[in-house]
Amino acid sequence: MADVGSCGGRRMTSETLWYANRATGGVCLALFTLVVLLGIAVRLRIRLPGLPRFGTVSLHRTLSLSATAFLALHIGVAVTDGYVNIGALDVLVPFVSDYQPLWLGLGTVAVDLMLAVLITSLLRERVGQRTWRAVHWLAYASWPVALAHGLGTDTGIDWMTWLTVCCAAAVLAALGIRVAHSARAARRTPAALLRTAEGARP
Repeated sequence: MADVGSCGGRRMTSETLWYANRATGGVCLALFTLVVLLGIAVRLRIRLPGLPRFGTVSLHRTLSLSATAFLALHIGVAVTDGYVNIGALDVLVPFVSDYQPLWLGLGTVAVDLMLAVLITSLLRERVGQRTWRAVHWLAYASWPVALAHGLGTDTGIDWMTWLTVCCAAAVLAALGIRVAHSARAARRTPAALLRTAEGARP
């Protein structure tokens, strides 16, 4: 009886960790999507309702830290879960895991990119504004990689599929607005206005 109870307890713990892994992964995706959307809003100098002028930047930073914390929790749960063998090396080195090496490796790539952004943000004054800004673009690159990681590892989970679709649609819409805004700004440059004026001359 003791052995049966012990096996049942281990099974319950494993299931709890499995669900916790999926839940923290979903929260990470949602938070990082919000971080990307707010990053685009900051670039467009959009002021969110109810927030002061600097509020969008502050919210962007706060959510970035929250997303990083949930990412650490997601990784910790994945390593702790005994259902699959994921070690510390698998977390930092892409495509070396025995379990789903492609999809897990994409998650590792996303983690490495985010670590580069986090470290340079902490050392922003030392690395300089130009280097920080260049590395900061990796945050945008890590998002589609993390999205692919989620699609590959959570295949067949309906709520995760719908969450992924909604996050992808939101980011694509925001990128469309960003591109349209850049195109309008390019047409308003002094050189463009001069060419327009010269073309309008009789």
